[in-house]
Amino acid sequence: MSTEPVPAEVENYFADLEPDQRVVLYPVIDTVRDAMPPGYVLGMYWGIPGWVIPLETYPNTYNGQPLAYVSVAAQKNYSSLHLMGLYGDPEADAAFRAEWAATGRKLNMGKSCLRFKTLADVDLGIIARTVASIPVDRYLATYRRIKPAAGQASARKTPRGQQPGATVTR
Repeated sequence: MSTEPVPAEVENYFADLEPDQRVVLYPVIDTVRDAMPPGYVLGMYWGIPGWVIPLETYPNTYNGQPLAYVSVAAQKNYSSLHLMGLYGDPEADAAFRAEWAATGRKLNMGKSCLRFKTLADVDLGIIARTVASIPVDRYLATYRRIKPAAGQASARKTPRGQQPGATVTR
């Protein structure tokens, strides 16, 4: 179990949720925290709680922001778990999807965002094993392999006048 204190802004995020959202997200975030390899730091990034590789550890990111590893969020109609360690790592992604399929649970997931409505929709054991399986050095190796070349614009440009990480409404 992690002994690091939970930052106040993360506590505030959960305190502001509806009780039914907390019931779903608390076991997920506890599972992730307990499985988190050393070197990732919990905080509020892009408006949601998550673990990152801090800039003090790896400052050479394409956007000058810490590298997000795992984040959780309460959305209006579902919760989400962003498993960025699966993005760009086809072997880890395939292993996760195969293990999930073996449970018989429906997988509602994009490239790295697992969406779920209830705790019964999530296999906490698979989540724990996935999170624990990607230490900082492995995640950085994947990032270095797939990151945009120095000076190259990000594949996803921020619209003029908008802050990075802000939500775009259309």
